[in-house]
Amino acid sequence: MVDHRLPPGTAAHVETGTRSAYPRSAPPLPRLSTSPALFPLLLRGALLSPFKRARTDGSWAPARLTLPGVRIDLAHLAAYERVCGFPTEATAAGADALPLTYPHVLAFPLALRIMAARRFPLPLLGLVHTSVEITRRRSLSAHGEYEIAVGAEELAPHRAGTAVTLRTEFRDGDGRVVWESSSTYVAKDRRGRRPDGTGKAPRAANAGPTAAPEPALPTRAEWRLAHDVGRRYARVSGDCNPIHLYPFAARLFGFPAAIAHGMWSVARCLAEQSARTGPGVRVRADFRAPLPLPSTVTYAAADDGRFELWSGGGSGEAGQAEAGRARPHLSGAMRNLDDLGDLGDLDEAARGLGGETCGPTGGTREWTSGEPSHEQKTNIP
Repeated sequence: MVDHRLPPGTAAHVETGTRSAYPRSAPPLPRLSTSPALFPLLLRGALLSPFKRARTDGSWAPARLTLPGVRIDLAHLAAYERVCGFPTEATAAGADALPLTYPHVLAFPLALRIMAARRFPLPLLGLVHTSVEITRRRSLSAHGEYEIAVGAEELAPHRAGTAVTLRTEFRDGDGRVVWESSSTYVAKDRRGRRPDGTGKAPRAANAGPTAAPEPALPTRAEWRLAHDVGRRYARVSGDCNPIHLYPFAARLFGFPAAIAHGMWSVARCLAEQSARTGPGVRVRADFRAPLPLPSTVTYAAADDGRFELWSGGGSGEAGQAEAGRARPHLSGAMRNLDDLGDLGDLDEAARGLGGETCGPTGGTREWTSGEPSHEQKTNIP
């Protein structure tokens, strides 16, 4: 597992200024001399999880951490690019720009420090990442120095349990926000009750059997995902939630197989669009269903920035138990900031709405424990 500790002497501290929209009521946390080591946090979060439950009626004061003086480990950056499918030739040649999703990985130790804390009310084990929105205001240099801020907001009821939103900011040397994200995580109520404890959670009106949906966007490529994709991404991201690692561990939390990380799925889709991504961009993605491993998935995308990830129509893999039945796993949208009228445009696009029909399937690529094959690669025109 990769430890994302930064060079000794790089301090983490609690933000007390008013430069951000984070709640000013956030209580002070211990001042840290380095970025948190991941394994002790994962262990503590795992041990505390059985004593927590998905409720919104408890007391929880939102917390925020900042970490200044962050510099990029180029070897780690290259490993991340390989796992997620971003071009590695640019990094090897000394190119400057970070992949759009890479700052999320750098901020993960601070997010984990908050979520593994004793006073954090939700169990770390079994937390489900349901959506992410990323705004990059300009390209981030791989040779720059940044300050990272991560904050957790107040809890909110969710139809499946309790939700919490974590917000992340990257600031450059001049104190300007150059990258920010908002991630929503849900802790499911295992007893099927409302998060306020007042009764059974409502069943969706259309919860009965329905006709299988089909991708609404042109199909661009098909990817065969190996059984170890979750473990490979865990090594570069530090996210070692057991639901992503091995089938027997995932079954403890109600999943029939290990599932891919949501952020790997987003990164993999955005890697296909990297040539079309401007310096200022906003992305919204919703994780609609777990993506079992191994499986074969269809990547679909439109010229206006919408994208989707689907599975279905096979046998002998965790993701295709029902032959010929398509299942959506991810829907999202990417917009260059210069082209984005308002946030409502992005929210609607991220729902994957549209009447375009599927085009011919593109190339097939298999992801294994070694280097990904680039044969028959299909890029978006």
